[in-house]
Amino acid sequence: MLIIGERINASRKSIAEAISSRDVAFIQKEAKAQAMAGAEYLDVNAGTFLGEEAEHLRWVIEAVQAVTDLPLSLDSPDPSVIKAVIPSVKKTPMINSITLESHRLEELLPLVAEHKTKVIALCQSGDTIAETTEAKVQMAAHLVERAKRAGVPLDDLYIDPLVYPLATNDQSARATLAAIEGIMRQFPGVHTTCGLTNVSYGLPDRKLVNRTFLAAAIVRGLDSAILDPTDKQLLGALKAALMISGKDEFCMHYITGFREARFG
Repeated sequence: MLIIGERINASRKSIAEAISSRDVAFIQKEAKAQAMAGAEYLDVNAGTFLGEEAEHLRWVIEAVQAVTDLPLSLDSPDPSVIKAVIPSVKKTPMINSITLESHRLEELLPLVAEHKTKVIALCQSGDTIAETTEAKVQMAAHLVERAKRAGVPLDDLYIDPLVYPLATNDQSARATLAAIEGIMRQFPGVHTTCGLTNVSYGLPDRKLVNRTFLAAAIVRGLDSAILDPTDKQLLGALKAALMISGKDEFCMHYITGFREARFG
């Protein structure tokens, strides 16, 4: 289960303020906390700084890399930003993300192949979103085909079927869970990932909804997630779900995590 730490994202007010004021200590505290909690990649995002995104993201990258050796997930919808900052990373990164939009595929897939990065691929095409299981799996098939054509190994492809808020579509989680299972079955070697926060948007006790969805998704085959690893209840649900679904031999990861007080 690949854990991508989500906390260094400029959509969070505190992160945006730290980037704007160049508060390196705050950013580095967030990076270290996620690394200690068990993240394997750290997502870095400066997307709210329109017109200055590359400059700010480069600064974030340098601040984070000064305190951790974890590889980064470069989070931007703008291919020019990814191209501008990728020379700054010390370890092979993950690119977050591509969609079926032509310009993103044409500009980013060659970059993924050249640098041998991992890449998150969203089941989305321009203004078209995949609401049903069938639409999600169909878009995943197109993403797999384009990745193969570009020379990107399936082991580097992380497909996000995109779950939408249950508050506005009460069948979205169900469709996404079925899509995860279908994608993992139909495209051996590919990975699935998910950003959890969408599913609970507009609902009370969002963290409960997030961790319940995560557990269900893991049982269906999800093998990566973009989440807050410092959330001990969420991490506990993740470890328990891996154990219950037979993906934790002799329950060792669950037992070790409990002994180290990583969750509770």
